[in-house]
Amino acid sequence: MKVNVGIFGATGMVGRELIKVLFERKFPIEKLRLYASERSVGKMLETPTGKITVENANTADFSELDIAFFAIGGGWPETNASKAVEAGCFVIDNSSTFRYDDRVPLVISEINPNAIGDSKLIANPNCSTAIAAIPLWQIYKNFGLKKVIISTYQATSGAGNGGMQELQEETRKVLDGEAAGCKIFAHPVAFNVIPHIDAFQENLYTREEMKVVWETRKIFGDQNIPISCTCVRIPTMRAHSESIVVETEKEIKPEEIRKIFEKTDGIVVKDDIENNIYPMPLTSSTKYDVEVGRIRQNLIFGEHGLEFFVCGDQILKGAALNAVQIGELVLKKF
Repeated sequence: MKVNVGIFGATGMVGRELIKVLFERKFPIEKLRLYASERSVGKMLETPTGKITVENANTADFSELDIAFFAIGGGWPETNASKAVEAGCFVIDNSSTFRYDDRVPLVISEINPNAIGDSKLIANPNCSTAIAAIPLWQIYKNFGLKKVIISTYQATSGAGNGGMQELQEETRKVLDGEAAGCKIFAHPVAFNVIPHIDAFQENLYTREEMKVVWETRKIFGDQNIPISCTCVRIPTMRAHSESIVVETEKEIKPEEIRKIFEKTDGIVVKDDIENNIYPMPLTSSTKYDVEVGRIRQNLIFGEHGLEFFVCGDQILKGAALNAVQIGELVLKKF
C-alpha cells in the first residue's frame, strides 16, 4: 500500500535528509508533499522523482496526508501535532517537544518498536541518545546496567546548517591569520572544543546531557539506570562520537559483547587496533549504521566493566533515518 507523505521543515538539514532516506529505502509513497515556513513557500526542491514546490506548513491540510514527518522545532509541533492526529494523520516528530511526555512513545526501531501501540504521535529521540542506545541496549539486555558514563564529541552539524557554515568560515579566518569569531556557538569552534551544548540546568548539567539520561531511561523502560553524560562540541562537520563506560550487573567480556554487536542490526564493529581500525567521524559520516570499537575491559570496574567508543551520523540515525524507520513501523498499521 502506498501512502501520502508530508515533510515539514523540508528545506532544513534534517528535512532534506528525510527526502533522501525515504527514496533510498523505497518508502511506498503515493504522493510526497514538502512544507516549510512562509519565507520558503514557492521554492522548488529537487527529489529523485523531480522538483516539488514547497508549501506553507502553517496552512497544511493534514487530512490529505497519511504520515507527516515533523522537522520543525520551537512551538510549532505543539500547535500542529494535535491538528494532524485529529485529521487521521500519523506524526513522527523530530523535535524534543513530546519526548518526555509519558503519553507519547519515544522509539528506536531496533529497541522498542512495540512502544508505538495505538499512538498516532511518535517522538524521535535526540541524536546523541540514538547513537549510544543501540549498543547500550544489547549490554542492558544481556548483562544489565549498574552505571553508564558517557562523554560525547559532537559535530557542528548538530547545530544545523549554520553550525557547519560557521566552522568553515571561521576555520578559513584562522588559516588566513585572522581571529575566529562566533555567532552560532558560545565560543569560536575552529581549532577548539566547547564543553557546552544547549542550556545549563539547575544541576549544572546541560539540557543536551540530560536528554541522554531522560531518553535512554524512557526508551529502555527503566527509570533506575544511573547515567551521567558530558557533551562537547568539536570542530568536525558531521557524525557524533561518544566514549562510553559501563558497569554491568553480570560479568562481561569484550570478546563476548563484540560477537553480540556483530549480530546486531544498526551496528558495524570497527575494532581492529592492529590495523588502526576504530570508529571515526570520517568513516561513519553518511552511513546508516553506528560504528562501535575500542571495546575493552574497563580498568575501574574490572570484570563487571566495559569501555568502548562509538561514532554515528547524527543526521541519519540521530534524526532522519530513525524517523523513516519509525515510519516503516507505522506502515504496518495501514
